[in-house]
Amino acid sequence: MRDDRSRLLDILEAIENVEKYSSRGHEAFVQDELIRVWIVYHIQTIGEAAANLTMGLRERFTGIPWTRIVSMRNVLIHQYFGIDWQEVWDTAVRDIPRLKTQVQSILRELEGGA
Repeated sequence: MRDDRSRLLDILEAIENVEKYSSRGHEAFVQDELIRVWIVYHIQTIGEAAANLTMGLRERFTGIPWTRIVSMRNVLIHQYFGIDWQEVWDTAVRDIPRLKTQVQSILRELEGGA
């Protein structure tokens, strides 16, 4: 069974994958379906990993909107044809960098470095 640390590392890996292509800019996102699908997939991965974190960890780190992260994953998977692409882009460039910092901080704290 995977533990919280492993799932947090999964989130970081997915974040790095989002950053890899969101760094190409909004125009590339709009023009390239592969980039859009890539970013959606990794945001889904973030939501899946977040959904499987223990309740104890999620309650300990309440500054992260875990429920919203999981909800976005659910929307992306279950309402694919109704995706708001601007919301996906905003998530990639606004929310993902903040989440990266927060997850890195949690990992440091779990490893006793905070």
